[in-house]
Amino acid sequence: MTLDEILASLFPIGHRVAVTEGIIAGTGPLADGGLINVLGIAEASPLGIEGALALAGHVLDIVAKDRGAAILVLIDSASQRMSRRDELLGLNECLAHLAKALLLAEAEGHRTIGLLYGGSAAGAFIATALATGTLVALPGANPAVMDLPSMARVTKLPLDVLREKAKATPVFAPGLENLAQTGAIHAVWNPNKSLATQLAALLAAPPSGDTRDRLGAERGGRPKAAAIAARVVAAASQG
Repeated sequence: MTLDEILASLFPIGHRVAVTEGIIAGTGPLADGGLINVLGIAEASPLGIEGALALAGHVLDIVAKDRGAAILVLIDSASQRMSRRDELLGLNECLAHLAKALLLAEAEGHRTIGLLYGGSAAGAFIATALATGTLVALPGANPAVMDLPSMARVTKLPLDVLREKAKATPVFAPGLENLAQTGAIHAVWNPNKSLATQLAALLAAPPSGDTRDRLGAERGGRPKAAAIAARVVAAASQG
């Protein structure tokens, strides 16, 4: 689905969402008469310092002025913008600032929902999609914390070895199916049905905290994290 098609399905009676230099911002009406804030990255744009700070600014404004309002983050990006200028100006801190702004919004009672409809990778993926409270996706989305050629350069392992490991270990592998199996992606929405209805159902469900480790265990893609986290919590409680 294109961004225009997604917005039309999410907000069939219209919306006030615009894209400026690859950054999405605006609002759309919900079925219950309320509004949802819409932010994100479009056009497979890389996320640089300007985009990260602009998105973080929007999130913080919502937290300050719009008590409890939900935030929908639409994502079709490249990775972070890998330029010398961005690195020297502290891109890592800007991405961290954006991620922390989304985490703050969730902690302050704002539902933060990521909708991955295109690509996303590396720091841009972590600071947007993975920083939302609930991440959903559409078929055809192509997420990657790190692609296999990049993993090969970092780990010094042959690419063929990593490809074999990726077949058996979803945590190791990029792609929509693998990220869903690890629990990082809560659900894959049906593009042939109303996205407005699917969004309303998600918003109607009470927030349940971070369930990614549990989902990963249930789906067999992340078998150890939930059990280890439970042991840590139990040990801390006893102390």
